[in-house]
Amino acid sequence: MSTAVDDPEDQTRHSVFAQGLQELGWTIGRNLRIDYRWGAGSSDNARKYAAELAALAPDVMLASGFVALAALQQTSPTIPVVFVNVIDPVSGGFIESLARPGGNATGFVLFEYTITGKLVELLKQIAPRVTRAAILSDMRTASGSGQLGAIQSATSQLGVEFHPVGVRDAKQIERGITDFARGSNGGLIVTGTTQARDHRDLIIGLAARHRLPAVYSNRLFVEAGGLISYGASTIDPLRRAAGYVDRILKGEKAADMPVQAPTKYELVINLKTAKMLGLTIPSSLMTTADEVIE
Repeated sequence: MSTAVDDPEDQTRHSVFAQGLQELGWTIGRNLRIDYRWGAGSSDNARKYAAELAALAPDVMLASGFVALAALQQTSPTIPVVFVNVIDPVSGGFIESLARPGGNATGFVLFEYTITGKLVELLKQIAPRVTRAAILSDMRTASGSGQLGAIQSATSQLGVEFHPVGVRDAKQIERGITDFARGSNGGLIVTGTTQARDHRDLIIGLAARHRLPAVYSNRLFVEAGGLISYGASTIDPLRRAAGYVDRILKGEKAADMPVQAPTKYELVINLKTAKMLGLTIPSSLMTTADEVIE
């Protein structure tokens, strides 16, 4: 796991994964053993724990997130790996193609780039006066560039100025949002990055301080006080991953199993935050929301 041991969603992920395997005939303690390690977003931790897991000679490994997948592939390029919640594994060099991964890894991507443009549409729906958008993204990665490209296309079509903000660390995030907030009619879009997730309390606090309507790619932000999120479920891939693990345990090769796109997206709205910002949520969004936090 790329997350920390106390990540608010991890216990649910583990339960869903284990339940999926049990439905396929694999029961922990009877014919299945699962060993967990948490990297907490650290590449050094990930490499250390990947080596520990590989030394156990498992039949298959599960990697949640980019950092975990990179560590497992570098440590053991032969043990089969099923990955979940990874952005653009082709550009990352983990697989040859989505249809035929080759190598030892296959799994489930976090989202398709075109979906990222939906965040701009949501920002304009929820805050029509927005004419400028700060985009928080990791511009050092191929996935960050891909997300920025999709958002830039959407902003140009909707007449919104595009302002990239890096997420390397807390100082860069705070400086970027504070500088951007000096202008008027601004809004915030937070793309899917590990750094943004790790600094979500800071980002949510800055959005509130500067009264910036913000759209996030992960529901965790909204549960922590953010305004609205739209993105693929990070839990559903664990259920689907159980099926791939089952197939590998029964003899199939990861190289021949296509990487799959998300099938479940979630729209979550925080009404308390909307009220604080003086925003009225359109009825069209209220009726389509998967969850409304009051």
